[in-house]
Amino acid sequence: MTRLNLFLVIAIILSALFLVHSHYEARRSFMALEAASKEATRLELEHERLQVERRAQASPLRIEQIAKQELQMRLVTPGITQYVKQPEEPTKSTANKSKFAQTTEVKP
Repeated sequence: MTRLNLFLVIAIILSALFLVHSHYEARRSFMALEAASKEATRLELEHERLQVERRAQASPLRIEQIAKQELQMRLVTPGITQYVKQPEEPTKSTANKSKFAQTTEVKP
């Protein structure tokens, strides 16, 4: 009988240790899940912030400012516009010439 009691006590102690260990693992897994959830939330907020920043960087007003300041571009006016006349159909005599040899007329 003492052997049976001793065996049952050892079994109870081992099952209690296993229960404590499984609770510890469950708690540790829950903490890891919470940390991952917080990180996902932080990354979502960062992504939204970057999307807003990207939209702001691509605004037409900002692009126009950069074109004027950094690239020294200016708006198109009729005074600086050059009109190019499209060349007519090549005739038999010019059909053998290369496309690179053809020129376009520029009207002032």
